[in-house]
Amino acid sequence: MIFDDIIDSIAEGESEDTLELTKQALAQGYSATSILEKGLITGINIIAEKYRTEKVNVPEVLMATNAMHAGLSVIEPILTAPTKKGLGKIILGTVAGDLHDIGLGIVKTMAMTTGAKVIDLGVNVSPKKFASAVRKEKPNILMISALLTTTMPVMKDVIVELEAQGLRSGLKVIVGGAPITDAFAKEIGADYTFEDAFEFRNFLKANLSKILASKHVDL
Repeated sequence: MIFDDIIDSIAEGESEDTLELTKQALAQGYSATSILEKGLITGINIIAEKYRTEKVNVPEVLMATNAMHAGLSVIEPILTAPTKKGLGKIILGTVAGDLHDIGLGIVKTMAMTTGAKVIDLGVNVSPKKFASAVRKEKPNILMISALLTTTMPVMKDVIVELEAQGLRSGLKVIVGGAPITDAFAKEIGADYTFEDAFEFRNFLKANLSKILASKHVDL
């Protein structure tokens, strides 16, 4: 099945193959959502699990992530809704010391399906840079990602920095990444965490309007 081929191409870090297979899947009539869920997400999740158990090294992870992004570039225009004024603003990024964006591209795409404006700060983002972006953009939601247990504490540093600069009030902070648990999210003062990108998307669709209503900003 073509989903298995997509998964294999991600595991092998073959970006061109992933790109072409994603196009083929669309041509065969598969929906962009099914390709994302059963192909790209499944493929990168397998690599993420292998990385956590030290069965693959960093270069292999980066190659797999690049392959996943190649496939994502094909279906992202289909999945994402046009950005509309008044539908909110979301900032996302991976914390300082963490150079991995496994899953972050998928989360970004899921956020974009809502029509909200999404600002991606990328990887290795310091607490001060997060705070600076929040001050400048005045988002409704800040999404902080970490893949490594060693960089998890930086999430707390981001929240502390936001509080120190008077930027925490009215801002919903979501933390995510493989090692993040509900207990950790509560411990550091985050508002939410989600098991996967689809759960995050469903939350946004159900709650974004309520979040907007609770904080009136110029979007």
